[in-house]
Amino acid sequence: MPLSASLARGVAPSTPGMLHARTVTGDLAAPPRPGLTVRFGRGEKPDVDLGVGVDDLRVSRRHGELTYRQGQWWLRNTGRQLVRLPRGTMMHLSTEPIPLDTGYTPLFVKGSGYREHLVELYVAGHDDQGPVSRRRAETLRPEIWPLDDDERLLLVVLGQRYLLYEEDPRPLTYATAAKQLGYLRPGAGWNERKIEYRVEAVRRRLHSTGFRYPVMHDKSQGRPADNGLLHNLLKGLVESTTLVPPDLDLIEDDAGWPDPAPEG
Repeated sequence: MPLSASLARGVAPSTPGMLHARTVTGDLAAPPRPGLTVRFGRGEKPDVDLGVGVDDLRVSRRHGELTYRQGQWWLRNTGRQLVRLPRGTMMHLSTEPIPLDTGYTPLFVKGSGYREHLVELYVAGHDDQGPVSRRRAETLRPEIWPLDDDERLLLVVLGQRYLLYEEDPRPLTYATAAKQLGYLRPGAGWNERKIEYRVEAVRRRLHSTGFRYPVMHDKSQGRPADNGLLHNLLKGLVESTTLVPPDLDLIEDDAGWPDPAPEG
């Protein structure tokens, strides 16, 4: 059983493959026995082994299950609402089961309105040491990507809504950005073609050094919209703290420039 209030901090050393699961209403541990299935949802035992969203009628009485087969725990959504996993992965009732990785996996059961109900999962590995305190250890620095002055200014202009932490930010269009850059740096020759060239150069460089989000075209999947790749670039730069809100000072001397109107 877990030693802490959250499985994110690890579990006590146990049999490799042991599944630990936890919600606000309880927890359990299940051995890696072929064919064993653990069910979770709004219902009661014996229909489910772990309750989740017990006061939310949008959560199905049997909303999901985990089955041990082929040396792994496989997750399946059996409910009407979506199940959300890390990195934006969504599971529908029709989605094929997916295997859990060793270690910690949080999943969220969609409920009423904006409610989501957390189910914490942890699959024990061969080298689990149990929860380890690292309070005195030096903090790891975030991975910050190098940008020159022109690149930083350009990306701050394009991504100013991201730096304001708007709920659903989108990049400025190249046309709007060119106008603002022309106002900020008259004589620097900023236009849509130059912006496209500089953004492409940044995307190529970051792609080659392991950037978190896809920023280059996958030719095998066809040609996606550039706006989606630019969104990934700006999102990753802000999340990594390569771009931070104080960078907005770069455009603060632009007192006469009106706030950009919403763009479709």
